[in-house]
Amino acid sequence: MTLLNVDQLTVAYQQADGGWLETVKQASFQLRPGACLGIVGESGSGKSTLARALMGYCRNGGSILGGTVRLDTQTIVPAAPDARNPFRGLGMAYVPQNPLSSLTPHCRVGDQVSEAVRCNQRVSRAAAKAHTLELFKATGLPAPEQLYQRYPHQLSGGQRQRVVIAAALAAQPRLLILDEPTTALDKTTEKQVLELIQQLRDRFNTALIYVSHDLNVIARMCDDVLVMRHGRIVEQGPTTQLYQSPRHAYTRALLAAMPAVDPSRCAAPASPRPASDSLLQVEALRFSYQRPASWMSRLGLAGQAARPAVQSLSFRIPRGETLGLVGESGSGKSTVAALVAGLYAPDGGELRFDGVTLPAGLKARSQAQRRRIQVVFQDPLSSLNPRHRVADILIRPLTLFFGLNNTLARRRVLELMEALHLDPALLERYPRQLSGGQQQRVAIARAFAAEPELIICDEITSALDASVQAQVLRTLRELQASTGVTLLFISHDLGVVQQMAQSVLVLRHGAVQAYGRTEDIFRHPPNDYTRLLLEASAAPVFSSGHGNRAKPAASTDSDILLFSSRTALHETPSPHRSAPRSEGRIATRA
Repeated sequence: MTLLNVDQLTVAYQQADGGWLETVKQASFQLRPGACLGIVGESGSGKSTLARALMGYCRNGGSILGGTVRLDTQTIVPAAPDARNPFRGLGMAYVPQNPLSSLTPHCRVGDQVSEAVRCNQRVSRAAAKAHTLELFKATGLPAPEQLYQRYPHQLSGGQRQRVVIAAALAAQPRLLILDEPTTALDKTTEKQVLELIQQLRDRFNTALIYVSHDLNVIARMCDDVLVMRHGRIVEQGPTTQLYQSPRHAYTRALLAAMPAVDPSRCAAPASPRPASDSLLQVEALRFSYQRPASWMSRLGLAGQAARPAVQSLSFRIPRGETLGLVGESGSGKSTVAALVAGLYAPDGGELRFDGVTLPAGLKARSQAQRRRIQVVFQDPLSSLNPRHRVADILIRPLTLFFGLNNTLARRRVLELMEALHLDPALLERYPRQLSGGQQQRVAIARAFAAEPELIICDEITSALDASVQAQVLRTLRELQASTGVTLLFISHDLGVVQQMAQSVLVLRHGAVQAYGRTEDIFRHPPNDYTRLLLEASAAPVFSSGHGNRAKPAASTDSDILLFSSRTALHETPSPHRSAPRSEGRIATRA
């Protein structure tokens, strides 16, 4: 029996000259009820485009040129848009790669998920809230009652992704399409979320399509794997068979590129340097997020306790070195990045850069200080101006900081594109026309355009596949060696931190759990929390150097399209349907 049947599906985007560029080329595969199919490939290979096309959806400028998609007995492609609307809400849920632009910024996250619950289960507001809190707890979100009242910007990247997953799980669909759902999660939280998804699959016989660049996750979750490159399926088959005996050279390259924690492969240690040679010194840094004021506090009847995010944090980074900042989602890593960059003002402590005290806020810093400290954010799409082409985005820091004319700036931009392995043709595109990995590499190129002395890298490889990640990390090491740039490298991937950082700092709830040379921390973790993080990353599911053994499978995009299944919850279909999709938001109707 086949649940999903895809035959010769072709998707293309219209070019500026009126021609069509095919991004998915004659894709064909089948999926059984309750099975899990993994889709892997480098950034820009067409993975996410294929996932969206399964629901008859393309980004602006795209079109499905041919092929068929059938879910059970219903034809999804080809079909007129009006014919697809009744289908949306009957069988699928989609979890996108980019959680921030999938949540309405001015609505509390709890209300958004509750709306999805009410739409799908036809329950009261109180029951919907109770079920939402259960979903928050099941997905590992801390303090669900408090988090229910927060807005998307008040959550960490990992917390936002778990909120989106909770919304998609609200109706237990027959087919759940997950597009890099654990990209922003640390390894311990990722494990919890994957177990939750697996429980859903087992309980409701839900089929999964799992798009990811993490081959360890694919090996753990998926029965079969489909490998894409340049829009084509180059190899597909059972997971164990494909990992043990990959036929295509590209598949072998992907398997070989996966990072894993190995204490014998730490970044090359640098010679000890005195504190006076530190580029960045942080002393007793403190910061708390203020809780929303209640009616009692406005009347002076009760105070709102601040939520500490960083507690008496101290560290230093010698010139030309890399400090890895690790910890689970919500541990305060991105808050530290924002404090160093001047986006937040600390409540206490001191920041010293090149021996000079840094002003707390970005506006108080000189243009030279702003140029010397650059940030690459975790979510590239929200940090790139959507109205500017890539060329304009990269040229701006060159004209702002160095006064280069357009010809010289263009020449430098081409050098940056080559260094980051980006096709120069992308310069004329807008950020939304790029894949998640391409967006991130553009953000990295923009940071290097300012020729900074310190770059804060906040989860910069989280959106990249293994092969492109290896290229970017290699490029960063080369640029660091040639320019002497210092890096504050924030990541939940300890394998990546091990490759990049001479020192590592482990955070939990804003407090330091471990701090020292990477080799020492990785070989001799000083406490149980650090040991837990290392164990979650230490053993890869397969070993690319020893036959690519795989365990048997267990039993940027900016939109979230919530197509949820009521038939999984009720014996008879509900007459209600979810509302038409609203761009970049959860599409539901109470």
